[in-house]
Amino acid sequence: MRKKLSLFLVLAISAIIMLAGCGTSDESEGTGGSASPKKDTFKVGLEAGYAPFNWTQMDDSNGGVKMEGNAEYAGGYDVEIAKKLAEGLGKELVIVKTEWDGLVPALLSGKIDAIIAGMSPTAERKETIDFTDNYYKSDLVMVVKKGGKYEGATSIQDFSDAKITAQLNTFHYSVIDQINGVKKQTAMDNFPAMRVALESGVIDGYVSERPEGVSASAANENFAMVEFTEGFETSEDDTAIAVGIAKDSELTAKMNEILAGISEEERISIMDAAIKNQPAAE
Repeated sequence: MRKKLSLFLVLAISAIIMLAGCGTSDESEGTGGSASPKKDTFKVGLEAGYAPFNWTQMDDSNGGVKMEGNAEYAGGYDVEIAKKLAEGLGKELVIVKTEWDGLVPALLSGKIDAIIAGMSPTAERKETIDFTDNYYKSDLVMVVKKGGKYEGATSIQDFSDAKITAQLNTFHYSVIDQINGVKKQTAMDNFPAMRVALESGVIDGYVSERPEGVSASAANENFAMVEFTEGFETSEDDTAIAVGIAKDSELTAKMNEILAGISEEERISIMDAAIKNQPAAE
């Protein structure tokens, strides 16, 4: 009986050791392989409301990616860039829908691994987070009512008596101060809200980047995009778009390598497709 018991104990201890060994092996593989889901995901935060950079849709058409925690999908230029980065990193892409104001806090808390949301690498943001090399660059425009008094504007000073706004906590909002006599309105949370305000006449226009302006005028026949011969004064960082990442991230170098492999022609092609594929309701 004692021999049988001893044998049982030996077998039990051996099994525990083997299981412990397997667990260690899986964990180490997960660091760079495909065993550990947590270590193999690339969690990207975006607001899914800034077409053509990113938007919300209800299915996986045109390359849409299901968002974590709900039945909706995300599509757009940022999503296509995120796909390329995830593939290059050998990780599974996970899209985390996050309000614009919550993106940097989500990155700092580790809820997401990167911000790919049409974000500019401004000096102020660089104090808190790092950025990759740029993946897009664009000029500022004004979105107005088609057929209205501001559609033919050529200078930002043509909006001296206009009610103008832009998105909260963006440099778009700060440049409004360059317009003499402008009636600067309260900043708004997102672009869908600004489109509604413009449609209803609450505002006369909002500051945006060219791709969003093209998108807005394509999605709504009542909107027009104004491009300026005498435009806003901006820095290169203001009009560039880059991936936001945590300070001293080990992913930075690899992500820059992947971005460098996307030609200018391909970037233009991806943006053209995003403008074409945006949901009509955006």
